[in-house]
Amino acid sequence: MTKITFLGLGVMGYPMAGHLMAAGHSVTVYNRTSSKAESWVKQHAGLMGTTPALASDGAEMVMACVGNDDDLRSICLGQDGAFATMSDGSTFVDHTTVSAAVTRELYVAAKTNGIAFVDAPVSGGQAGAESGQLSIMCGGDQKDYDLAEPVMNIYSKLCRRIGDSGTGQMTKMCNQIAIAGLVQGLAEALHFASKAGLDGEAVIEVISQGAAGSWQMSNRYQTMLQDHFDHGFAVDWMRKDLGICLATADENGASLPVTALVDQFYKDVQKLGGGRWDTSSLFKRLQMV
Repeated sequence: MTKITFLGLGVMGYPMAGHLMAAGHSVTVYNRTSSKAESWVKQHAGLMGTTPALASDGAEMVMACVGNDDDLRSICLGQDGAFATMSDGSTFVDHTTVSAAVTRELYVAAKTNGIAFVDAPVSGGQAGAESGQLSIMCGGDQKDYDLAEPVMNIYSKLCRRIGDSGTGQMTKMCNQIAIAGLVQGLAEALHFASKAGLDGEAVIEVISQGAAGSWQMSNRYQTMLQDHFDHGFAVDWMRKDLGICLATADENGASLPVTALVDQFYKDVQKLGGGRWDTSSLFKRLQMV
Protein backbone atom coordinates (compact mmCIF):
# COMPACT_ATOMS: atom_id res chain seq x y z
CA MET A 1 0.00 0.00 0.00
CA THR A 2 1.29 3.42 -0.99
CA LYS A 3 0.19 6.72 0.58
CA ILE A 4 -1.06 8.67 -2.45
CA THR A 5 -2.59 12.10 -2.93
CA PHE A 6 -4.68 12.94 -6.00
CA LEU A 7 -5.12 16.62 -6.91
CA GLY A 8 -7.97 17.45 -9.29
CA LEU A 9 -11.21 15.49 -9.48
CA GLY A 10 -12.63 16.37 -12.87
CA VAL A 11 -14.08 13.86 -15.32
CA MET A 12 -10.65 12.21 -15.54
CA GLY A 13 -9.22 12.56 -12.05
CA TYR A 14 -12.31 11.44 -10.16
CA PRO A 15 -12.35 7.88 -11.57
CA MET A 16 -8.54 7.64 -11.69
CA ALA A 17 -8.35 8.36 -7.96
CA GLY A 18 -11.09 5.79 -7.44
CA HIS A 19 -9.04 3.10 -9.18
CA LEU A 20 -6.14 3.80 -6.81
CA MET A 21 -8.40 3.38 -3.80
CA ALA A 22 -9.89 0.18 -5.21
CA ALA A 23 -6.37 -1.20 -5.68
CA GLY A 24 -5.77 -0.91 -1.95
CA HIS A 25 -3.76 2.30 -1.69
CA SER A 26 -4.33 4.98 0.93
CA VAL A 27 -5.69 7.95 -1.03
CA THR A 28 -6.20 11.58 -0.02
CA VAL A 29 -7.84 13.92 -2.53
CA TYR A 30 -8.05 17.65 -3.16
CA ASN A 31 -10.28 19.56 -5.54
CA ARG A 32 -10.67 23.31 -5.97
CA THR A 33 -14.44 22.86 -5.63
CA SER A 34 -14.55 21.09 -2.28
CA SER A 35 -17.99 19.55 -2.86
CA LYS A 36 -16.47 17.30 -5.52
CA ALA A 37 -13.84 16.06 -3.03
CA GLU A 38 -16.54 15.52 -0.43
CA SER A 39 -18.55 13.43 -2.90
CA TRP A 40 -15.46 11.37 -3.76
CA VAL A 41 -14.71 10.70 -0.08
CA LYS A 42 -18.31 9.69 0.53
CA GLN A 43 -18.16 7.26 -2.38
CA HIS A 44 -14.69 5.81 -1.81
CA ALA A 45 -14.08 6.30 1.92
CA GLY A 46 -10.75 8.03 1.39
CA LEU A 47 -9.54 11.30 2.90
CA MET A 48 -9.51 14.89 1.66
CA GLY A 49 -7.39 17.98 2.20
CA THR A 50 -8.53 21.59 1.97
CA THR A 51 -5.37 22.74 0.15
CA PRO A 52 -2.88 20.92 -2.08
CA ALA A 53 -0.27 21.35 0.66
CA LEU A 54 -2.43 19.80 3.37
CA ALA A 55 -3.56 16.98 1.10
CA SER A 56 0.03 16.17 0.07
CA ASP A 57 1.60 16.29 3.52
CA GLY A 58 3.34 12.95 4.09
CA ALA A 59 2.36 11.48 0.71
CA GLU A 60 4.80 9.12 -0.98
CA MET A 61 3.31 9.96 -4.38
CA VAL A 62 1.17 12.87 -5.57
CA MET A 63 -0.83 12.58 -8.79
CA ALA A 64 -2.42 15.60 -10.46
CA CYS A 65 -4.94 16.14 -13.24
CA VAL A 66 -6.05 19.77 -13.46
CA GLY A 67 -6.85 22.23 -16.24
CA ASN A 68 -3.92 24.20 -17.64
CA ASP A 69 -0.46 25.65 -16.98
CA ASP A 70 -1.67 28.18 -14.40
CA ASP A 71 -3.76 25.58 -12.58
CA LEU A 72 -0.77 23.26 -12.38
CA ARG A 73 1.52 25.97 -11.04
CA SER A 74 -1.05 26.92 -8.42
CA ILE A 75 -1.32 23.40 -6.98
CA CYS A 76 2.46 22.89 -6.98
CA LEU A 77 4.00 26.17 -5.86
CA GLY A 78 3.61 28.55 -2.91
CA GLN A 79 2.83 27.87 0.73
CA ASP A 80 -0.43 26.11 -0.19
CA GLY A 81 1.15 24.13 -3.03
CA ALA A 82 2.01 20.45 -2.89
CA PHE A 83 5.78 21.02 -3.11
CA ALA A 84 5.68 22.86 0.24
CA THR A 85 4.84 19.71 2.19
CA MET A 86 6.01 16.82 0.00
CA SER A 87 8.93 15.03 1.60
CA ASP A 88 12.38 14.43 0.21
CA GLY A 89 12.26 11.32 -1.99
CA SER A 90 8.55 11.56 -2.82
CA THR A 91 7.25 11.62 -6.40
CA PHE A 92 4.93 14.04 -8.23
CA VAL A 93 3.14 12.68 -11.32
CA ASP A 94 1.35 15.18 -13.54
CA HIS A 95 -1.44 13.84 -15.75
CA THR A 96 -2.52 17.30 -16.93
CA THR A 97 -2.07 18.26 -20.57
CA VAL A 98 0.11 21.37 -20.34
CA SER A 99 3.04 22.98 -22.14
CA ALA A 100 6.43 21.33 -22.08
CA ALA A 101 7.78 24.66 -20.80
CA VAL A 102 5.80 24.59 -17.54
CA THR A 103 6.64 20.90 -17.16
CA ARG A 104 10.37 21.61 -17.30
CA GLU A 105 9.96 24.59 -14.96
CA LEU A 106 8.23 22.44 -12.36
CA TYR A 107 10.65 19.57 -12.89
CA VAL A 108 13.48 21.89 -11.82
CA ALA A 109 11.47 23.26 -8.88
CA ALA A 110 10.65 19.74 -7.72
CA LYS A 111 14.23 18.55 -7.98
CA THR A 112 15.35 21.54 -5.93
CA ASN A 113 13.10 20.24 -3.14
CA GLY A 114 14.24 16.63 -3.49
CA ILE A 115 11.01 15.63 -5.25
CA ALA A 116 10.86 13.45 -8.36
CA PHE A 117 8.69 14.85 -11.18
CA VAL A 118 7.17 12.83 -14.02
CA ASP A 119 5.06 14.41 -16.77
CA ALA A 120 2.44 11.83 -17.70
CA PRO A 121 -0.41 13.17 -19.86
CA VAL A 122 -3.10 10.66 -20.75
CA SER A 123 -5.23 9.72 -23.75
CA GLY A 124 -8.45 7.75 -23.73
CA GLY A 125 -10.94 10.29 -22.48
CA GLN A 126 -13.50 9.94 -19.74
CA ALA A 127 -14.40 6.42 -20.86
CA GLY A 128 -10.76 5.34 -20.60
CA ALA A 129 -10.42 6.88 -17.15
CA GLU A 130 -13.56 5.15 -15.93
CA SER A 131 -12.55 1.76 -17.33
CA GLY A 132 -8.90 2.09 -16.29
CA GLN A 133 -7.73 1.77 -19.90
CA LEU A 134 -5.79 4.97 -20.47
CA SER A 135 -2.70 5.39 -22.62
CA ILE A 136 -0.05 7.29 -20.64
CA MET A 137 2.96 8.97 -22.26
CA CYS A 138 5.70 9.97 -19.84
CA GLY A 139 8.75 12.17 -19.55
CA GLY A 140 11.28 12.40 -16.74
CA ASP A 141 14.22 10.55 -15.24
CA GLN A 142 14.15 6.77 -15.72
CA LYS A 143 14.47 6.02 -12.01
CA ASP A 144 11.55 8.31 -11.21
CA TYR A 145 9.40 6.77 -13.91
CA ASP A 146 10.22 3.30 -12.61
CA LEU A 147 8.80 4.30 -9.21
CA ALA A 148 5.62 5.74 -10.68
CA GLU A 149 4.87 3.15 -13.37
CA PRO A 150 3.35 0.45 -11.10
CA VAL A 151 0.87 2.98 -9.72
CA MET A 152 -0.03 4.38 -13.14
CA ASN A 153 -0.55 0.85 -14.46
CA ILE A 154 -3.61 0.62 -12.20
CA TYR A 155 -5.59 2.82 -14.61
CA SER A 156 -3.71 2.33 -17.87
CA LYS A 157 -3.64 -0.16 -20.71
CA LEU A 158 -0.27 1.21 -21.84
CA CYS A 159 2.23 3.33 -19.93
CA ARG A 160 5.57 4.24 -21.49
CA ARG A 161 8.47 6.60 -20.81
CA ILE A 162 9.34 8.52 -23.98
CA GLY A 163 12.40 10.39 -22.71
CA ASP A 164 13.52 13.28 -20.53
CA SER A 165 11.27 15.83 -18.83
CA GLY A 166 8.75 17.36 -21.24
CA THR A 167 8.74 14.51 -23.76
CA GLY A 168 5.51 13.13 -22.34
CA GLN A 169 3.83 16.46 -23.07
CA MET A 170 5.38 16.60 -26.55
CA THR A 171 3.96 13.15 -27.26
CA LYS A 172 0.51 14.27 -26.09
CA MET A 173 0.79 17.11 -28.60
CA CYS A 174 1.36 14.50 -31.33
CA ASN A 175 -1.76 12.74 -30.10
CA GLN A 176 -3.91 15.87 -30.32
CA ILE A 177 -2.50 16.79 -33.74
CA ALA A 178 -3.45 13.36 -35.06
CA ILE A 179 -6.92 13.44 -33.52
CA ALA A 180 -7.72 16.87 -34.96
CA GLY A 181 -7.22 15.66 -38.52
CA LEU A 182 -9.00 12.36 -37.91
CA VAL A 183 -12.15 13.95 -36.49
CA GLN A 184 -12.35 16.52 -39.28
CA GLY A 185 -11.93 13.77 -41.90
CA LEU A 186 -14.68 11.70 -40.30
CA ALA A 187 -16.97 14.73 -40.05
CA GLU A 188 -16.45 15.52 -43.73
CA ALA A 189 -17.10 11.90 -44.76
CA LEU A 190 -20.39 11.80 -42.85
CA HIS A 191 -21.36 15.22 -44.19
CA PHE A 192 -20.61 14.13 -47.75
CA ALA A 193 -22.63 10.93 -47.27
CA SER A 194 -25.59 12.98 -46.06
CA LYS A 195 -25.43 15.37 -49.01
CA ALA A 196 -25.15 12.41 -51.39
CA GLY A 197 -28.25 10.77 -49.94
CA LEU A 198 -26.35 7.78 -48.57
CA ASP A 199 -27.11 5.78 -45.43
CA GLY A 200 -24.39 6.94 -43.05
CA GLU A 201 -24.60 3.78 -40.96
CA ALA A 202 -24.10 1.59 -44.02
CA VAL A 203 -21.23 3.74 -45.28
CA ILE A 204 -19.34 3.49 -41.99
CA GLU A 205 -19.99 -0.24 -41.69
CA VAL A 206 -18.13 -0.73 -44.96
CA ILE A 207 -15.32 1.84 -44.80
CA SER A 208 -14.50 1.20 -41.14
CA GLN A 209 -13.25 -2.25 -42.09
CA GLY A 210 -10.68 -0.84 -44.50
CA ALA A 211 -7.89 1.71 -44.43
CA ALA A 212 -10.23 4.50 -43.28
CA GLY A 213 -11.01 2.79 -39.97
CA SER A 214 -10.06 4.48 -36.69
CA TRP A 215 -11.01 4.66 -33.02
CA GLN A 216 -12.84 7.89 -33.71
CA MET A 217 -14.85 6.27 -36.47
CA SER A 218 -15.78 3.19 -34.43
CA ASN A 219 -16.69 5.11 -31.27
CA ARG A 220 -18.13 8.40 -32.49
CA TYR A 221 -19.90 8.01 -35.82
CA GLN A 222 -23.23 6.90 -34.32
CA THR A 223 -23.42 9.75 -31.82
CA MET A 224 -22.44 12.19 -34.56
CA LEU A 225 -25.28 10.97 -36.77
CA GLN A 226 -27.64 11.18 -33.78
CA ASP A 227 -26.61 14.80 -33.12
CA HIS A 228 -25.27 13.92 -29.66
CA PHE A 229 -22.11 15.74 -28.68
CA ASP A 230 -21.76 15.16 -24.95
CA HIS A 231 -19.60 12.05 -25.07
CA GLY A 232 -16.14 13.16 -24.15
CA PHE A 233 -13.42 15.77 -24.40
CA ALA A 234 -14.85 19.29 -24.74
CA VAL A 235 -14.07 21.70 -27.59
CA ASP A 236 -12.85 24.34 -25.12
CA TRP A 237 -10.19 21.93 -23.84
CA MET A 238 -9.26 20.79 -27.34
CA ARG A 239 -8.63 24.39 -28.36
CA LYS A 240 -6.42 24.82 -25.28
CA ASP A 241 -4.43 21.76 -26.34
CA LEU A 242 -4.19 22.75 -29.99
CA GLY A 243 -3.01 26.20 -28.90
CA ILE A 244 -0.14 24.51 -27.06
CA CYS A 245 0.64 22.44 -30.17
CA LEU A 246 0.68 25.46 -32.48
CA ALA A 247 2.77 27.57 -30.09
CA THR A 248 5.30 24.76 -29.76
CA ALA A 249 5.39 24.32 -33.52
CA ASP A 250 6.29 28.01 -33.85
CA GLU A 251 9.21 27.35 -31.53
CA ASN A 252 10.54 24.16 -33.13
CA GLY A 253 9.76 24.97 -36.78
CA ALA A 254 7.16 22.23 -37.35
CA SER A 255 4.56 22.87 -40.04
CA LEU A 256 1.00 22.13 -38.87
CA PRO A 257 -1.34 23.50 -41.56
CA VAL A 258 -4.17 21.01 -40.97
CA THR A 259 -4.00 21.46 -37.19
CA ALA A 260 -4.16 25.24 -37.57
CA LEU A 261 -7.19 24.94 -39.86
CA VAL A 262 -9.05 22.53 -37.58
CA ASP A 263 -8.32 24.80 -34.63
CA GLN A 264 -10.21 27.54 -36.47
CA PHE A 265 -13.07 25.12 -37.18
CA TYR A 266 -13.29 24.48 -33.44
CA LYS A 267 -13.39 28.25 -32.96
CA ASP A 268 -16.46 28.24 -35.22
CA VAL A 269 -18.02 25.57 -32.99
CA GLN A 270 -17.42 27.77 -29.95
CA LYS A 271 -19.19 30.64 -31.74
CA LEU A 272 -22.16 28.30 -32.26
CA GLY A 273 -22.31 27.87 -28.48
CA GLY A 274 -20.58 24.50 -28.54
CA GLY A 275 -17.62 25.08 -26.27
CA ARG A 276 -18.72 22.23 -24.03
CA TRP A 277 -19.70 19.91 -26.87
CA ASP A 278 -17.27 17.05 -27.48
CA THR A 279 -14.70 17.21 -30.25
CA SER A 280 -16.83 15.24 -32.72
CA SER A 281 -19.03 18.35 -33.02
CA LEU A 282 -16.98 19.31 -36.08
CA PHE A 283 -19.74 17.38 -37.88
CA LYS A 284 -22.42 19.69 -36.46
CA ARG A 285 -20.43 22.67 -37.69
CA LEU A 286 -20.58 21.31 -41.26
CA GLN A 287 -24.31 20.74 -40.93
CA MET A 288 -24.89 24.31 -39.77
CA VAL A 289 -22.51 26.44 -41.85
